[in-house]
Amino acid sequence: MHGRVQVEVQNKPEQSETIPDSNPIAVAPAEAARLAGIGRTSLYSALATGELKSFHYGRRRLIRISALETWLATLEKSEAG
Repeated sequence: MHGRVQVEVQNKPEQSETIPDSNPIAVAPAEAARLAGIGRTSLYSALATGELKSFHYGRRRLIRISALETWLATLEKSEAG
């Protein structure tokens, strides 16, 4: 067995096993649109009018999940009333 080296391979745990599943408290607009089940254009329109609140952290725009839930509840109420 000239030139061969035997290597022992250790199984590494999957990433999902090492990082606890956590819910974010703020997300980017594209993720907020995905979570709400709406298009990005509709979400950006709500941001532009101030209906949906967001904030900037550095160059990133983030939307708090609580703000997204509040906005969706407002939409739901306006549909019902």
